[in-house]
Amino acid sequence: MRLIDDVPSSARLAWQRALAAALVAALVAALALAACGAPSSSPSASGSLPASAAEPSPRPSAETVSPSPANSGSTNPPLPTGPDRLALEQVTNGLDAPIGIVAAGDGSGRLFILERAGRIRVVEADGSLRPEPFVDLSARILSGGERGLLGLAFHPDFAANGRLFVHYSRAGDGATVLAELHANAARTSADPDSQRVLLTQTQPYANHNGGQLAFGPDGYLYLGLGDGGSGGDPLGNAQNTDVLLGKILRLDVDAQPAADKVYAIPADNPFAPGGVRPGQGAPEVWAFGLRNPWQFSFDARAGDLYIGDVGQGSWEEIDRQPSDSSGGENYGWNVMEGRHCYRDGCDQAPYVKPIAEYSHDEGCSVTGGKVYRGTAQPGLVGIYVFGDYCSGRLFTLQVDEGTVSPKVVLESGLGITAFGTGEDGELYLADVSGGGIYRVLVAG
Repeated sequence: MRLIDDVPSSARLAWQRALAAALVAALVAALALAACGAPSSSPSASGSLPASAAEPSPRPSAETVSPSPANSGSTNPPLPTGPDRLALEQVTNGLDAPIGIVAAGDGSGRLFILERAGRIRVVEADGSLRPEPFVDLSARILSGGERGLLGLAFHPDFAANGRLFVHYSRAGDGATVLAELHANAARTSADPDSQRVLLTQTQPYANHNGGQLAFGPDGYLYLGLGDGGSGGDPLGNAQNTDVLLGKILRLDVDAQPAADKVYAIPADNPFAPGGVRPGQGAPEVWAFGLRNPWQFSFDARAGDLYIGDVGQGSWEEIDRQPSDSSGGENYGWNVMEGRHCYRDGCDQAPYVKPIAEYSHDEGCSVTGGKVYRGTAQPGLVGIYVFGDYCSGRLFTLQVDEGTVSPKVVLESGLGITAFGTGEDGELYLADVSGGGIYRVLVAG
């Protein structure tokens, strides 16, 4: 198997030189303005978009960025303990733009890999990639950029009922679709014709479609949706609790559906009749103020929800919702970006701050990860591992001993689009650019 410890990249060196040239040019321009007596002003928040979660941009050189966040402007506490370095062991390759890794929880030991174009592939327990897909939905999916087959979740009782759920961009208009499928009796494949659409959501722009789909410890289905796209959330969706964009939704797919829906609403959702703010928003909404929650996950032991929310032009963030939350958290976008005002002079008090952040000196598009709860890597237990899609960096947070600053533990050289855990709790990641799946290890 291929082992990645630290991988140099010629693309990083090119990126470094281009960045250095741009910085020199900016410095010269600034000195010229100063010489002319031009007034100084604070730069406005960038309207540029982060790299998509499917097409890697050039990655910065390891030599240009310190792994310490001390110079990032963050107010994070000191660096964590835990392993200083991680390594990656290739499990399989030959996949077409893999952007998701999911286990079925059926005792089979299989990993199910989402290919962006619409196929779900199977990695068997022995690491072999099954030639035929588990299901092929490509005919009904618009794929490319941040669109495609974006999420997969198996029902907690999948082994018994064969139910699974997918989130994808609809062919033709790119609208979000949440649908249910059924597997065959042997659970070796799913039938595309078994699809039952549960929810559709129009997308005003081609980016920020969100992605993650997962069942929580409470048995409800959670779906992450971005703010609708463009830059800066021009439609104000993330702060508008009456719309579904820029949110994490929480649905009951087992109870009797509401009269006008194909799913039920958990009675204690924050804006539902039994919630903390009844009638003050769409009843599906669980959390809001999110820009593009591409990947989120639940801690298998503590039950806390970790959200990797992709930033705008300056900051990437990790948000955490405690397991005993009643929902309704407002994570601040587009008033805040990370722990910083996106709107000049904003009042930060109403918003839930991220537990960790890193600046665009260290990457440009966070890929939310997982808290490790396996047994094969004891040095990783209680560590939240996540990555950056643009730089290929892996970071850790030691959440069992208090949330701390992101710690850079590997320069992978990969286009990291997803993390997933096997049924045994072992941690894996997907490389969209090389088509590989890797197991995350503590470096020897």
